[in-house]
Amino acid sequence: MDTTDAPPPRLDYSAYPSIVIPLEATARVGLHSHPQHQLTWVPDGVLAMEVDAYRWIVQRSRALWIPGDTPHSVVPNSPVDMLSLFFDPAECPHRWDKPTVIDATGLVGPLLTYLVGLPNGADAERARANAVLWDLVKPMSVTTIPTILPTDPQARQVALAIKNDPTDSRGLEEWGRQVGASQRTLSRRFRSETGVSFESWRTFERLNAALPLLGAGLTVSQVARSVGYKTASAFITAFRREIGTTPAAYFGGSGADYDRSRPVA
Repeated sequence: MDTTDAPPPRLDYSAYPSIVIPLEATARVGLHSHPQHQLTWVPDGVLAMEVDAYRWIVQRSRALWIPGDTPHSVVPNSPVDMLSLFFDPAECPHRWDKPTVIDATGLVGPLLTYLVGLPNGADAERARANAVLWDLVKPMSVTTIPTILPTDPQARQVALAIKNDPTDSRGLEEWGRQVGASQRTLSRRFRSETGVSFESWRTFERLNAALPLLGAGLTVSQVARSVGYKTASAFITAFRREIGTTPAAYFGGSGADYDRSRPVA
């Protein structure tokens, strides 16, 4: 049976208001959805959550709100404990209808840690903590950069190679010789199928590859070299132009101390 167009799995977490899932760096969680709203945070390490062509970074200073019935996948960039809270949309006072980055600094991080530590059945304690959480959670204005893959097989081969190695600086003429297409053809296909030029697409992909590294605490110079920039200043210029702030300012302070020795669900 052909399952190419089958909808992603829909998981019901109504019986599990909070869970902690240990993930290894290679443990990608495939596309899925759930009827409940989800608030996800990691106290240490970095993971990415993907919705359509967009990617959001979750780390110590920022959590992510995923509305119910929004298909998404999870890509850890290091071993992490993924803390997730699930909320019945009918009982949620917020009406965020798209993925929303939440500031996890201050009291939010400790409160998330407390909530995921509550056992099932602690309804009164959970209700009181949730009431405080609703007062504390504040959306952050964060720029996300889409990296839409072209559908043409030859252009897609180029795009996947760059996703695998964003430091590859070959131009379309060289790529064309490798995949068997002219420079003009590849340029036209990138523009028509992704909405941007090849050069812009590669910049977007390099910046997306840089975000988890910045979130993990690498220096700007280290990140710049890791994603294909010869100098930190060139990387900073591209980052500021596309994202509207500097790499150093993109991620804020810390959230909560988290006891990694306690049992996880």
